[in-house]
Amino acid sequence: MVYLYNHYNHCLGLATVHLVWIPCRRRRVFANKEDLKLRCIQILKSVANDNKWVIKALKIAPDHVHLLVEYDPHHSIAQVVKAFKGRSSRFLRKEFLELLKLPSLWTHSYMFDTTGKISTQRVLEYINDPHHG
Repeated sequence: MVYLYNHYNHCLGLATVHLVWIPCRRRRVFANKEDLKLRCIQILKSVANDNKWVIKALKIAPDHVHLLVEYDPHHSIAQVVKAFKGRSSRFLRKEFLELLKLPSLWTHSYMFDTTGKISTQRVLEYINDPHHG
């Protein structure tokens, strides 16, 4: 299998992360609200586009958001999450006033899992291989 790495100034690589976050109080804010869900998707795509990130997968469930995004080495995972959660909260609460009932749209927490092309065990084996002299 061939992986295409992105070229940046002074580096080459591919950084992809799976993110999950939930609304405040785990409310089912997206349940039976297609207009809200579609607007959230638009906002998340605009954040990715503005930052030249690539959304590989996106799922908005009634009470949480899944996002698989390829990002650049100039941003930390925390910055990526902040960009997505910050803009979506700001715009959605401004456009859908019923969301103002919550103290904030999203909780402060999130889950992340970096996705790799090979397992951690394979990397350990490579690093510990005697060929490194």
